Amino acid sequence: MSDPVTNPGPAAHQKIDTSVPHSARIWNYWLGGKDNYPVDEEAGDAYTAVFPGIVTIARGSRAFLRRNITYLVAEAGVRQFLDIGTGLPTADNTHEVAQRIAPESRIVYVDNDPMVLAHARALLYSTPEGATAYIDSDVLDPDSVLRDAARTLDFNRPIALILSNILGHVADYDQARSIVTRLMDALPSGSYLSVNDGSRGVDPGFEEAQDAYNESGAVPYNLRTVDEITAYFDGLELVEPGVVSVPLWRPDADSPAPEPVAEHGGLARKP
Repeated sequence: MSDPVTNPGPAAHQKIDTSVPHSARIWNYWLGGKDNYPVDEEAGDAYTAVFPGIVTIARGSRAFLRRNITYLVAEAGVRQFLDIGTGLPTADNTHEVAQRIAPESRIVYVDNDPMVLAHARALLYSTPEGATAYIDSDVLDPDSVLRDAARTLDFNRPIALILSNILGHVADYDQARSIVTRLMDALPSGSYLSVNDGSRGVDPGFEEAQDAYNESGAVPYNLRTVDEITAYFDGLELVEPGVVSVPLWRPDADSPAPEPVAEHGGLARKP
């Protein structure tokens, strides 16, 4: 277990607002988790009433991340991961997938949600050979993220940057692009970028449900076009099959034929 750990304390619990739905807790609810409140279940049920496919998207996103991590460890030889906007712990977290294959893997999780902070200890169990750390920080402050991550990760060796369903929370697209650029500029050659986000222009039902959610008072999540998601990888070498609907990215050989959903993602290597 690594040193740079922010342990949850009373202040963290006091900041949890159980009167307003929160995307991380709603996402946890859709994934079948228990770390949510009635307000989150109500918002999640209202969403699925308009667009039942969101549960498929949530689970497809988690499966995409698992396949990304598996490729990075087993085929690309990556042993370091910076997972920003990790959300609440569920099955197949980044460190679990990576350390099952390579126990020496080192993972830094980043989030600024007080409920995630309260569950930090659940994320911090690591194999003796590796390390798992949690940073209480914000994707909007990439310099702080990089500074704190350097306490656990070696920035002279390749690092996989994981941005799973987090860039949609950055309201301004140009700012989201600049954040990705700043983070990748700090990583050495041979590092990787993994991004997946909800996509606009694919499923009108999804867009209707998301627009209604954004007007509910919860923290908005902005759908991006496929071209906008693809542009996050500019200057990098996309791993085949490129940016696709997440179920279509290297599906498991023994799984049923995948159906595309309105969530796109990809993985790319820094030259």
